Amino acid sequence: MSKKVVLTSDSTCDLSQDLIEKFDVAEINRLRVCYGDDAFADGTEITPDDIYDKFNSEGILPKTSAGSIGDYLDLFTKYVEEGCEVVHISLGSALSCSYSNAKLAAEQLEGVYVVDSKNLSTGTGLIVLAASDLIKQGLSGKEVAEKLEEVIPHSRASFILDTLKFLAAGGRCSALASFGANLLSIKPGINVNNEACGSMGVGKKYRGKFDKCVAQYITDQLSSYEKYDRKRVFITHSGIYDGIEDMAKKMVEETGLFDEIYITRAGCTISSHCGPNCIGVLFIAE
Repeated sequence: MSKKVVLTSDSTCDLSQDLIEKFDVAEINRLRVCYGDDAFADGTEITPDDIYDKFNSEGILPKTSAGSIGDYLDLFTKYVEEGCEVVHISLGSALSCSYSNAKLAAEQLEGVYVVDSKNLSTGTGLIVLAASDLIKQGLSGKEVAEKLEEVIPHSRASFILDTLKFLAAGGRCSALASFGANLLSIKPGINVNNEACGSMGVGKKYRGKFDKCVAQYITDQLSSYEKYDRKRVFITHSGIYDGIEDMAKKMVEETGLFDEIYITRAGCTISSHCGPNCIGVLFIAE
């Protein structure tokens, strides 16, 4: 008799509680958001709005902390002891040591398969949902992990930012670049490179009012690939101006490319890097 396969992931997958339940994700490992010696669980003990408020009032951004080997060992062990296999979808290995820590924990147990999503936010979430689909087909943990390696190169994640202020404050771009982008009304696109395990780079630069830039970004993303996986698309944002979410959903609906459109809010880890008014359209395509 085959073992039950349990699906887990990191909080950086940015799935809503409704989607976690709908796709039978057994547990989410909460990464830590740290202010000095004080650590808070991403999404349960601190929210993105808390981070924005502290930044606006004190000019302080938190550090984010990967899951420890011990965290993952605790997470996996309880399911293994129940006689289950575990498939864990990790934040991209270029972005955090969460993957390597989860992998080290898994090596101490049998039947635990850690998959590097090579992505972040709902780019990782797409891989979690693909894993759920495969588990429902009756595949073993090993088979699910192997199949996901075929899906991961086709996960397309990108975002458009309203401001570089948070990236500059976090040391991820220069203050001069941030000032110049603001002065010229440049809204940079950010692309996730899954060939480089999730590293991020600047994509197309848009110029003008944010709503117009978002509309052009969406048009670009939904006309850049020959074949789109119809199952689903994510619209994920870090807290957005009124009307932008509805506009994005309408534009995606009008393409007729996808059967399901999921709108999610980015968690603390992503939001602390990009700040508010960041939005992305994420999907699987060839």
